[in-house]
Amino acid sequence: MPAAHRPSIATRRALRKLGEDIGNARRRRQLTMEILAERAFTTRQTLQKVEAGDPMVAMGIYAAVLQALGLLDGLGDLAAPGQDEVGLSLADEALPKRVRLRVRSTPHA
Repeated sequence: MPAAHRPSIATRRALRKLGEDIGNARRRRQLTMEILAERAFTTRQTLQKVEAGDPMVAMGIYAAVLQALGLLDGLGDLAAPGQDEVGLSLADEALPKRVRLRVRSTPHA
């Protein structure tokens, strides 16, 4: 049996912040946990785990809660090419130093 996955401290911290932000968004909208859970097609207990940043909750549940809050659009942009500073930097480093036109040879008549 494989060992249980133990997320890194950075992962747990990011999920905890996401959970707090979700809880704050719910309260700003003056929604109870029961109402938001119903709108996200989940249970109140699972929503409590989401708001606690539990890494064992499926990403689909986080997405459903964000959708119920009207915040799903931001999720699709998290790994967008424009947000990938490391990838863009690596792509820039791979650019050629010079660009030369290739001269085509003309066929002999």
